[in-house]
Amino acid sequence: MSTYVLVHGSWHDGGAWAHVAEGLRQRGHQVHCPTMAGHGEGADRDVSHDDCVASIADYIGRHSLTDFVLVGHSFAGTVIARLAAEIPEKVRRLVFWNAFVPDDGTSLWDTVPVEYGEFFSVLAEQSGDNSVTLPFENWRDAFIGDADFDRAQETYRMLKPEPFGLFVEKLDMKAFYELTSVPRSYVLCHDDCALPPGDTQFGWLANARRLESAMAQRALSLPTTRYAAGVAT
Repeated sequence: MSTYVLVHGSWHDGGAWAHVAEGLRQRGHQVHCPTMAGHGEGADRDVSHDDCVASIADYIGRHSLTDFVLVGHSFAGTVIARLAAEIPEKVRRLVFWNAFVPDDGTSLWDTVPVEYGEFFSVLAEQSGDNSVTLPFENWRDAFIGDADFDRAQETYRMLKPEPFGLFVEKLDMKAFYELTSVPRSYVLCHDDCALPPGDTQFGWLANARRLESAMAQRALSLPTTRYAAGVAT
C-alpha cells in the first residue's frame, strides 16, 4: 500500500480532502491532509508562497514521511512542484489534479484571464485584510456547477478567505523544471469550468501542457468536473 499527502487548493484547508482520504484509507493506504499556512479557520492571511511550501515541508518532517505520493489540486500545484524540488528523495510521484503549473518567474495571475485578476483585486481591496472571499454565486456557477444547490451551499460553508498575495507573487519554479528524478502525472477533469474549458492559454489544459514539457510521464483526462470526480477543493 502507498502513502499519500494531499494538498488542498485556494479557500480551503486539509479537511476538503475528507471524502477522497476516506476512500483511499478504505483501500488500505495511509493518507495525510495537511493545511497550508495562511489557510483554515483563524489563520494569518499575511503569508508568502514560501510560507505555504514550508508549512507542508514541516508537516512532512514532523510525521517522518518518506516515499509518498504528493498530490496537489488547483493552487497547490505550485506548492507541490516547489516542495518536490526541495525534497525529491522523499517523493515517489507528483500528481497534479486540475492544478496550476506556472512558468518560472510568473505568478498565478499570469496563467488566468485578465478579468479574473481584476475581479479578485476588487474583492481584496474591499476585504480589509487583502484577502479574497468568493461570492456564493461565483462559487456555485464556476466552481461547483455540477452539484445541486444544497451541496453547493454545504461546500461554500467550508470556504475561508484566501490571501490575495499568493495570487500575484512571482514564483521561482526553476528547480522544479530542472528536476528529473521524480515522476509526475496530470489529472485533467476537462469539464471543470473554474478556468475556461479547453483554453490552450489560460485553461487547465494549458497547465497540463506545461507539465508535459516538464517531463510528465502520465496523463489522465476525465469527462467530468473535479467535484464529480470526488475532489472538494
